[in-house]
Amino acid sequence: QVQLVESGGGLVQAGGSLRLSCAASGRTFSSRAMGWFRQAPGKERECVAGISWSGGYTYYADSVKGRFTISRDNAKNTVYLQMNSLKPEDTAVYYCAARKGSFSTTSDCTRLREYDVWGQGTQVTVSS
Repeated sequence: QVQLVESGGGLVQAGGSLRLSCAASGRTFSSRAMGWFRQAPGKERECVAGISWSGGYTYYADSVKGRFTISRDNAKNTVYLQMNSLKPEDTAVYYCAARKGSFSTTSDCTRLREYDVWGQGTQVTVSS
């Protein structure tokens, strides 16, 4: 079974950058599509970016397209989210999650029920 631990969150000024990491344990990480999600207070959890098992396919929510980049290093069992040009509205708890199944080319992470392993989350706060 995969276990996920996020890190890299923090407080940053608007326009700044952060890089989130999601370290995975378990043999099946490299075969799973992964996603980054976020949840702001009073709002539903939403998909931010997704990546297929090989890294060949990526997906971004319109709100982050051009500013965020998802990547993965299967040799290190880690998925990353590089966040640039941060805005106050990016403030949320960010979670990584592993999609059910193996060797999927799916990177679209909008169907949250398809993700069965979640990390504990890391807080990102962007000040104006």
